[in-house]
Amino acid sequence: MASPGAIRALLFDLDGTLADTERLQWQAYGRVLARFGATVDLDTYRRRFIAVAGGAEWACEAFRLPLDAAALRALKAVEYRHLLLAGVAPMPGAREALARLRPRWRLGVATNSVRDEVAIVLGHLGVAALLDAVVAREDYRDAKPAPDAWLAAARALGVEPAACVVIEDTPRGLAAGLAAGMRVIAVPSELTADQDFTGAVRHLPHLDALTAALLDAVAAGASGGAAP
Repeated sequence: MASPGAIRALLFDLDGTLADTERLQWQAYGRVLARFGATVDLDTYRRRFIAVAGGAEWACEAFRLPLDAAALRALKAVEYRHLLLAGVAPMPGAREALARLRPRWRLGVATNSVRDEVAIVLGHLGVAALLDAVVAREDYRDAKPAPDAWLAAARALGVEPAACVVIEDTPRGLAAGLAAGMRVIAVPSELTADQDFTGAVRHLPHLDALTAALLDAVAAGASGGAAP
């Protein structure tokens, strides 16, 4: 019988965790907002779009745009797809982490991105064969910070939520993982490093630190390295 803290699956966020796409998202919004004479610098983007939900709603109100948030997101999606097709870089250590951990754990991705975008990103990263499940925005009802994405990934893998560990770069994803009843390891990017990751069982500087030994310590409930 498995121990109460046993880990059976690792669930990864995509944007900002495995794939270096957040700046591409920012550039895509920038192209659209420029049509209306508006600009959002990277610091504002990370605070208004990455750290919290509702970035498009904020932009529509802040810049008095003649369209609603859904229309803004749709225009952004077109520009974002063009940028994705040109190329996507992995986050440091992403491919290596998946290859290193796959022999012992089932691996899944759960993301707020739509399936078409996910397919392009994973194609550039060359990691699809390392994943046992990929959950995109069409596969669940409410986006992070709701728990739906992570719960859908657990179901896809046939693993109970308590036996899953989430790997995330944002407080939104952390909140979603905790709401799903999962342990969460925070691996912030430089765009989210100053945000609040209270509740994470570990706070890592990069994916190279995500090792089997560390996960064994998490499973055993060992102390040390937790987010403040």
